[in-house]
Amino acid sequence: MTNKTTHADRIGAPGAIIRYGRDDTREMVNLIWGLEPAWPDERPFEVVRAEGRTFPHNRCLIPASEFFHSRKNRRYRFTRIDGEHFYLAGIWRPATPRWASAYAALTVAANPDVAPYSERQMVVIPRSDRMAWLDREVPETDILTALPAHTFKVELWEDDGAPRQSELAL
Repeated sequence: MTNKTTHADRIGAPGAIIRYGRDDTREMVNLIWGLEPAWPDERPFEVVRAEGRTFPHNRCLIPASEFFHSRKNRRYRFTRIDGEHFYLAGIWRPATPRWASAYAALTVAANPDVAPYSERQMVVIPRSDRMAWLDREVPETDILTALPAHTFKVELWEDDGAPRQSELAL
């Protein structure tokens, strides 16, 4: 597994997450993006719907500077208007006999910036609020929401050598 400090480029690829390790210290580790499917021939779960669920254990932060949605065979890139990096709220699971340790991002209904392109979006956590998710400092319902309108810049994205996410750290 290569050393990577950004979210995975595709399902099944390694990406960085920040979590609490066995000795209760924060650590940045590379896990596979996509949780083990119920059946071997199914696709891994790369996202998990947040509404109506609680996540008392195995929370993680996924460093990011962008996320993507496809609509009508076109790919769109979303970044924060203020240029800030952010985190995605995630969960991780330890390895099983048939699946490596892996993570998934949590989703909620899309905010007004994303809604024209997708009904759902990953939960974006501003850098200033990152520990509220990881440390369970505030109720989940206060964190697992979409950010307000005019938070994201949207651009049509072509895959022709476009730059990758910049390196991030906690």
